[in-house]
Amino acid sequence: MNKIITLKKNEHYRITAGHLWAFSNEIEKIEGEPLIGEVVEVKNFSNEFLGVGFYNPHSLIAVRLLSRKQEEINSEFFRKRIESAYQLRKKIYPDETSYRVVHGEADFLPGLIVDKYNDFLSVQTFSAGMDQRLPMICDVLESLLQPKGIVERNEAVIRTYEGLEQRAGIIRGRAEQTIISEYGIKFSVDLLHGQKTAFFLDQRENRKAFQRYVRGSSVLDCFCNAGGFALHAASAGAKEVVGVDVSSDVIEHAKANAMLNHLESTTQFIVADTFDYLNAMIEQKKMFDVINLDPPSFAKSKKTVNKAIKGYRQLHSLAFDLLSPGGILATASCSHHVYEDKFLDIITSTAKKAGRQVSMLEWHGASPDHPVLPSLPETKYLKFGIFRVE
Repeated sequence: MNKIITLKKNEHYRITAGHLWAFSNEIEKIEGEPLIGEVVEVKNFSNEFLGVGFYNPHSLIAVRLLSRKQEEINSEFFRKRIESAYQLRKKIYPDETSYRVVHGEADFLPGLIVDKYNDFLSVQTFSAGMDQRLPMICDVLESLLQPKGIVERNEAVIRTYEGLEQRAGIIRGRAEQTIISEYGIKFSVDLLHGQKTAFFLDQRENRKAFQRYVRGSSVLDCFCNAGGFALHAASAGAKEVVGVDVSSDVIEHAKANAMLNHLESTTQFIVADTFDYLNAMIEQKKMFDVINLDPPSFAKSKKTVNKAIKGYRQLHSLAFDLLSPGGILATASCSHHVYEDKFLDIITSTAKKAGRQVSMLEWHGASPDHPVLPSLPETKYLKFGIFRVE
């Protein structure tokens, strides 16, 4: 007997419009007693076929749609999807050796992330169905990309929502430190200990855009992590660059990356809570020509959105107090629950309250190897703006 999920009346419209998730409260009936991670058919209330996907009875996202056709979810299915995604990346970055190969839902492989760092791959699986098929996926990745090693970075809390344990380690081959290049700037990547999959590849184009505004300027990079924006600024001719992060490990990593690029003379990396550091600089009446704000997600769920908005307002208020007249503010949010219009309102309304005027110079999302599925707003998570502040 087929495993079939039938949706309640009128609950299919979002899926027929292109969304890939069916939520548990949208289900009318379940046939065949599907197990966690099994492939099920999804039908509307009128018994019309909508697609096939992975089922999880323990998750709010009960079904993640994989295909709108009746097809087997097997090795050949994964080979076609991953190869299609890989070929697109080679068109986007033909001369690069590091980029995101698979970006989950936007590559029609919901719950799967694959990042390429030179000859190594870093994988994340966010659904039970993907997690169960990780050996099959690794077989396909080895066949297509011939990596020296594949690691999994499955420490994300989101896995617990799927009933999955958190883990990290080598799956295939070996793992070693590797040095990637981003528009001429080198970064050492620790595959097993770096944040996320090892490096924030989604800000690649935004770091390049940032370079346009820093020559001859004093620059403050908040939540600097391994020094991405800071080193791009130093490389582009900033006279002084300060990077701040609360983690001593990432600050040591940033210092090592500065030395790797011979930029240690113009960069300083400080271990500190960013909010505390900004307040201290205000007390010292320190000013910066350029400030970059790239905090971690402030809103992990809808329940924390109001708290996140308060945090973003506080952060931007402090930054406006430290920016020189005519200065540049670069600012990002990776909280997909804080939508684009709300984030822009936070920036402009906080500027007004601080007695500053802002004009937008640039507005971007993630780099193109992190595509967006327009019908699934959750994939449009990164917002990045550059503003002139008077």
